[in-house]
Amino acid sequence: MEYKLEICANSVQSTINAQKGGADRVELCDNLWEGGTTPSAATIKIVRKNIDIGLFVIIRPRGGDFLYSDLEFEVIKEDIRIAKELGADGIVSGILDADGNIDVARMSELVELSYPLQFTCHRAFDLTSDPFKALEDVISCGAKRILSSGLQNSVPLGRDMLRQLNEKADGRIIIMPGGGVNENNILEIVDETGCKEFHMTGKVVVDGNMKFRNHDLKINGAPQIPEFGIAVSDVGKIRKVRDVLK
Repeated sequence: MEYKLEICANSVQSTINAQKGGADRVELCDNLWEGGTTPSAATIKIVRKNIDIGLFVIIRPRGGDFLYSDLEFEVIKEDIRIAKELGADGIVSGILDADGNIDVARMSELVELSYPLQFTCHRAFDLTSDPFKALEDVISCGAKRILSSGLQNSVPLGRDMLRQLNEKADGRIIIMPGGGVNENNILEIVDETGCKEFHMTGKVVVDGNMKFRNHDLKINGAPQIPEFGIAVSDVGKIRKVRDVLK
């Protein structure tokens, strides 16, 4: 049985590390601490020059919820066009309405715009009010896969829902667990969900090279974001999971 491993990578170096670790593809994003936003055109371009594995690009104009204004929707569409021009292999996005349903009309438009690239509905799915209705709605839009933690904070907590979604999907769409997947739990997740594609960051925070450090000033707003550390996908962590999935 062939399993696929996707790495959520936040930089050119992270994508290179993902390839070295044996990943099948990357989901390229910016602002990892906000759950991922659209990377710059320059980043997409440089990544494409440096990796040969699949390159999926997240298209999310901001952090926060997934209910978008008309102007934000125009930004999303233009970013998809740019990602296609720069050599992306897939698009990762998602839009909800105010009641927590998949916005079928807008999502269908995005899937059509992305064609012939594969389209993944990202973890906006986990904020839907009815996951089984959302499953059918995403399928009707023509998406290839759904990235989900099973509507919980992590895959280990949502694995029963992921199993149910995978069973109801019945091969019509790929259910890809993502969120808290690592080398210590991947075997249980495989066994309990029946899924064949998996998503992880495999990140570590490495210390930056600044010698002078002003510890009285914090530039990064959120307390969990390190001031002098840099989050990067780790070759070793990825390789451990890849070895398990062979």
